[in-house]
Amino acid sequence: MEWASESGAVRRHRIGGERRDGPAAAQQPEREALAPEPLADACGGGARTRKRMCQKTDYLEHITSIGPRTTGSPENEILTVHYLLEQIKLIEAQSNSLHKISVDVQRPTGSFSIDFLGGFTSYYDNITNVVVKLEPRDGAQHAVLANCHFDSVANSPGASDDAVSCSVMLEVLRVLSTSSEALHHAVIFLFNGAEENVLQASHGFITQHPWASSVRAFINLEAAGVGGKELVFQTGPENPWLVQAYVSAAKHPFASVVAQEVFQSGIIPSDTDFRIYRDFGNIPGIDLAFIENGYIYHTKYDTADRILTDSIQRAGDNILAVLKYLATSDMLASSSKYQHGNMVFFDVLGLFVIAYPSRVGSIINYMVVMAVVLYLGRKLLHPKYKTATYTKDFFCGLGITLISWFTSLVTVLIIAVFISLIGQSLSWYNHFYVSVCLYGTAAVAKIIFIHTLAKRFYYVNASGQYLGEVFFDVSLFVHCGFLTALTYRGLCSAFISAVWVAFPLLTKLCVQKDLKQHGAGGKYIAFYLLGMFIPYLYALYLIWAVFEMFTPILGRSGSEIPPDVVLASILAGCTIILSSYFINFIYLAKSTKRTMLSLTLVCTVTFLLVCSGTFFPYSSNSASPKPKRVFLQHTTRTFHDLDGNVAKRDSGVWINGFDYTGMSHITPHIPEINDTVRADCEENAPLCGFPWYLPVHFLIRKNWYLPAPEVSPREPAHFRLVSKEQTPWDSIKLTFEATGPSHMSFYVRTHKGATLSQWSLGNGTPVTSKGGDYFVFYSHGLQASTWHFWIEVQVLEEQPEGMVTVAIAAHYFSGEDKRSSQLDALREKFPDWTFPSAWVCTYNLFVF
Repeated sequence: MEWASESGAVRRHRIGGERRDGPAAAQQPEREALAPEPLADACGGGARTRKRMCQKTDYLEHITSIGPRTTGSPENEILTVHYLLEQIKLIEAQSNSLHKISVDVQRPTGSFSIDFLGGFTSYYDNITNVVVKLEPRDGAQHAVLANCHFDSVANSPGASDDAVSCSVMLEVLRVLSTSSEALHHAVIFLFNGAEENVLQASHGFITQHPWASSVRAFINLEAAGVGGKELVFQTGPENPWLVQAYVSAAKHPFASVVAQEVFQSGIIPSDTDFRIYRDFGNIPGIDLAFIENGYIYHTKYDTADRILTDSIQRAGDNILAVLKYLATSDMLASSSKYQHGNMVFFDVLGLFVIAYPSRVGSIINYMVVMAVVLYLGRKLLHPKYKTATYTKDFFCGLGITLISWFTSLVTVLIIAVFISLIGQSLSWYNHFYVSVCLYGTAAVAKIIFIHTLAKRFYYVNASGQYLGEVFFDVSLFVHCGFLTALTYRGLCSAFISAVWVAFPLLTKLCVQKDLKQHGAGGKYIAFYLLGMFIPYLYALYLIWAVFEMFTPILGRSGSEIPPDVVLASILAGCTIILSSYFINFIYLAKSTKRTMLSLTLVCTVTFLLVCSGTFFPYSSNSASPKPKRVFLQHTTRTFHDLDGNVAKRDSGVWINGFDYTGMSHITPHIPEINDTVRADCEENAPLCGFPWYLPVHFLIRKNWYLPAPEVSPREPAHFRLVSKEQTPWDSIKLTFEATGPSHMSFYVRTHKGATLSQWSLGNGTPVTSKGGDYFVFYSHGLQASTWHFWIEVQVLEEQPEGMVTVAIAAHYFSGEDKRSSQLDALREKFPDWTFPSAWVCTYNLFVF
C-alpha cells in the first residue's frame, strides 16, 4: 500500500484539530445536525436564489468547473483533491469541540478480479482517496462509511456521476461537525478518485486503509441518471436492520426491492462500489442512485445546471438523517448479530416505505395463495356450478388466455423485428409515446381480438356474466401461480403478485352479489374499478420507473441487442399484466368492434409513420437532449511476429456506435464513414486486435476503421519482455514491464496446446473474459512506477506459431496527447445530436 506522500509514507492532515475552541469556533453558532429547517437553509445565511440555494450547490459548481476528471489527470489528482482538502479545512475550522476530524490522503496500489462485463482483472497504482473521519473527541471503535467518487468518465463533467454526491457529503460533514450532539460512532467520508476505473479506489480503501477495519456499515451514493429522486436499489446482504434504519430515518424515502433484484440479476450492464464493500469487505450497506434522465448520463450534458436544487436538497436531507441515525445506533457496534434474512421493502408513490422481513412476506404470500385455493375450491363445490362444466370452461378459458398473451407477444415481436430490419430502430427514443402507440396498441388489440373470436365462435351459448366470472378466475389463477413460483424461489418482489391477487380477490367477493342481482351495470363497474385502484396505481408507478431507467439504457446497450425487440417485449408484458383483470369485460360487453377499430387505426398510422422515418431517434434540444453516443479512438496499431519483427502496422480512427443503429444516421452527415470502412476482425489477435478500453467486444461487434495518419504521443507507452524462464514445474514464466499513460489495457490469448496457469495479478488465478481471451484493466494516478508483472504459461504441446499472444493498448484521456488534428476535424463534423467521445490510443501486439 502506498500512501499520500511521494515517499509512500502516510500523509495525515490534522487540520486545526487543537484550535476548535478558538475565535472561529466562538463566532460559529451551534446547530443541531437535524435542524428544524431544511438542510439548505442551514447553509450559512438564509435564503438564496434557487440556483445557489445551498452550499452543496457551490461545491457542485466548483467541482464540475474543473472539467472532466479522469483518474491520473491533473484535474482529478491535483485540482479536485486540493479543492476537497481546502473545503474540509474550512469545515474543520467551524466544527464543534465535541467532534474530532482527521483526514488521510491515501494512494493505494492493488489488483483484483471482478465478474463484470464477462469477467476481467483490474490493476491500479497510486490512485487517490481522500478520507475524512468525524468521530467523538475521545475516539470511536466503530464507524459507518459514506462513499462517493469525484472522478468522471472522459469528456464528461460528471455532475450527477458523482460530483453531486460528493457535494452532498461535504455539506453533511459540515452539518454533523457543527452539531452540539455528540456521536456514538465515527462517520468516515470517503471521496474516492477512481470509481469510473471499475471500482478501483473503493477496493484500495476497503482492503488497505487502516480505518477500514472499523467500518460496520456503509452508504454508497451513485448515479444512473441526472437528478431526480435518489433510489435505494441495493441493500444488505441480509442485515435487515439497515433497511429499517433507512425507513425510520430518511425524510423522503424512495426504495424498491424490485430494483434490487433487477439490478443484481445482471440485466443492467452496470456496477457500483457496493459490490466491492460487500465482496471484499464483507460489510453490509445501502446503495442509492439518481435514476432520472439517463439519456445524458456519462455525456458532456451532465452539467451542474441540470441538477435541480430540490434533488440535491432531498438527497442531503436523507443522507444526513440516515448517517446520524446509524452513527447513534447501538446496532452498528454489533451489526453481525442482526444478520438474519432479507427484507421486503417498497415505497408507496414516494410518500413512505413499507418494510418487513422476507420470511413474514413468505407467510403472507402463502396465506394469499390459500385464500385463492379456498375461493376456487368453494366455487367448484357450490351446487350452482356443475363441477365438470365449470372445470372444462375454466381450463378452456386458461388456454384461450395463454394463447391471447402468446399471440400478443408474437405480434409485437414481428413488428419490432420488421422495424429493426428496415433501419428504423429507436424511433421511440426521443418520442416515447411512439412505443405505446405502436407496440402497446398492437398488444391490446391482439388480446381483444383473440377473446372476441372465442366469444363469438366457441362460447356461443354461454352467458356473458358466467364467462366474465370464468375469465376473472382464470386471471386470478395465473397471478396466483406467479405468486407461488416467485415465493418458492425466495424473491422478495413476490409482494407485487400478492397485491395483484389479494386486492382483486377482495374486490370480487365484494361486488359478486351486486353482479348477480343487477348485472354488469354502472354501479358494478364503479366498485370494480375502485377495488382495482390500488394494484393498478402501484403497477403503473412501477412501470413508469422501469421505463424511466431502461429506455435510456437501450440507447447505450451496444450493437447486438435490438432495442425495439426488448422494448416491445417489455410493453407486451406490461399490457398482459394490466389487461389481465379486464379480460372479463370483453365477455360482459355487447361489442368490441369500436375498440378494435380504434386500436388498429392508431397502430397502423404509427407503424406507417415509423416506417417512413418520421420520428428521428435523437435530439439536440438544449433543455432535454437525447444524444447518440459514439466513441472515436485515433489509434496506431503495430503487430509483431514471433521473431519480434513488425508484421503489420496501420493507423486510423476506430469508431464505435453504442446503439443498434450503428452509423446509419451518421453517414449522410459524414459520407466517409460508411460500410466500406467497416473494421475487420484480426482473427489471431485477442479481442479482434482492437484497443478496447473495457471488454465490451461482445456487445459491440459493428465497428468502423477510418484510415488516418499515425499518432505520435509525446509520452509514448513502452512495453517489453524482461525475462523468459522455465519453472521447476515445467511451465514458462514471462515477466513484463510497462510504462505509459494513466489508462492501459492488456490482452492475452493462449495458443493451441498452451494454457495460462497463473499470474501476478488479482488473486493469482487468471480470469477469462467472454470469448476466452484475458483482459487486464490498468490505471495509475500521478508519479506511478513502472508496472512489473508476470504470467505463467503451461505448454502441453509445442507450436511453431508460439505459445501466447499478448497486446497492450495505451489510452490517452487527458493532456495534449489526448488530441490529434485529424480527430478534432472528424469530431467537428458530427451533428449536434451526437456525443462523440474521442481520445488517442496506441496498440502493440507481440507473440511469444
